[in-house]
Amino acid sequence: MMKELFDENEWKKICDRGIVNLGNHYRISKVINNAFHGKEIKIGFIGGSITAGSLSSSPETCYAYLVYSWWKNKFPNIKVEYVNAGIGATTSQYGVARVNGDLLRYQPDVVFVEFSVNDDGNEEKFMETYEGLIRRILSHPKEPAVILINNVFYDNGSNAQEIHNRLGKYYDLPIVSIKDSLYREVENGKIKAESITPDNLHPNDLGHRLVADVIINLLETIYYRVVHNQSEDSVYIFPEKTVTKNRYIDSVLLNNLNFQPELCGFAADTSPKEGLWDVFKQGWYAKDEGSRIRFSVKCRGLSVLYRKYARKKEEKESYGPVAKLVVDNDENGAKILEAKFDEDWGDWLYLHDIFIGDTKKEHIVEITLTNETEGKEFYLASIIAF
Repeated sequence: MMKELFDENEWKKICDRGIVNLGNHYRISKVINNAFHGKEIKIGFIGGSITAGSLSSSPETCYAYLVYSWWKNKFPNIKVEYVNAGIGATTSQYGVARVNGDLLRYQPDVVFVEFSVNDDGNEEKFMETYEGLIRRILSHPKEPAVILINNVFYDNGSNAQEIHNRLGKYYDLPIVSIKDSLYREVENGKIKAESITPDNLHPNDLGHRLVADVIINLLETIYYRVVHNQSEDSVYIFPEKTVTKNRYIDSVLLNNLNFQPELCGFAADTSPKEGLWDVFKQGWYAKDEGSRIRFSVKCRGLSVLYRKYARKKEEKESYGPVAKLVVDNDENGAKILEAKFDEDWGDWLYLHDIFIGDTKKEHIVEITLTNETEGKEFYLASIIAF
């Protein structure tokens, strides 16, 4: 398709337009030099459904795998490993809580971060969660190189790149924007959106290939500068000062593997988890009205993740159980956790913010099932404390 619409020079200009920031090359140059000297490298990705490969025909045709393949092809004589920590319908708030367990424990040398269509324009919240994620990755002892990706909604061009890229430039990271490259061609009619995405968000195989090409153009640009000694970055200075309050950086994800709340009617889910996308596992569930789960946690902020049941296509509306969450016995400030979801694309791992403050202190939290829905349990997947 691209050969039909654009000549090589024109396509290169489109990809170059996607380079928002070349960033500091010190860390990625170390990876490239290590690879040249025969050391194995690991390439990691964290993000939402696009990173996970949603709507690609196979795991090997999603953009993340195609970008990983660039590294394999550049360095065919070494072992290059691939870690994909993409989970659909999740934000950087969940990302910062799970990045250690889902990605950093594998010691990646390069990490691609993609949350620009999952985070929204809520600057107060997502500047802070995204900064927490970036700082958590950058401060890992492995000192991975970090590259930011801005995916986009192809119907209206919306994404969170304005707030994400302010942080990316502050941390002097390479940034590539699909909004500033592919979407501009959709906007001017050169590329028809339906040819690269069936739902104006998730790419098909061609769309994944084009997203990968834009990212690979950034990598080729950096690679050329490194191997031709055109990069003058002899050190990366990690900024001590943060842009936001940075309260999310020490977020902890609690489930039944590492946390034991008091259960009355609830039970721990001990069924095996099949993979990263198998998100409704390792939590707690209850079916009977009045069932309770109670725990104490020291934190400045708290969120819970629970299952929202999607509306079936034959149903006029969705239905699901309801629970009440009370902090420190404050019934007047109770939060209602309603487990129904009026979309039909699938059940949602819903992240519900409970409170946030500036000081860590001990809190007592109790969740009570207030109504039961036949055939559907209330499923508390995990707790985020920070």
